[in-house]
Amino acid sequence: MAKVNVRPLGDRVLVQHIEEAETKKGGIIIPDTAKEKPQEAKVVALGTGKRDDDGKLIPFVVKAGDKVIVSKYGGTEIKIDGESYLIMREDDILGIVG
Repeated sequence: MAKVNVRPLGDRVLVQHIEEAETKKGGIIIPDTAKEKPQEAKVVALGTGKRDDDGKLIPFVVKAGDKVIVSKYGGTEIKIDGESYLIMREDDILGIVG
C-alpha cells in the first residue's frame, strides 16, 4: 500500500476496505453496484486525537495497520490517486480483528 498524504483531524481515522475474493456460483456475475460493502478494513492513518473535558489527549485504541470491522454505512468515502478510502470516527469502528 502506498503512503497516503491525508491526515484526518480529531478522532477520525482513514481506513481502506479489504476486498473479499470474488466467488461466482453458477456462472452468475454480480455487478459491483449489487455487491455488499465489505466490512473489513485496514487502518491507514490516525487523526490528531480527541480531547476530554480537561483538554487531555485521549489515546486511540486502534493503530495504523490494524485490521478492523467497520460499520457498513459509516464514514465518508473519498478517492485518493484512484484508490477508495473512508474517513470515519474511531467510534464507528466496531472491533479489531486478530
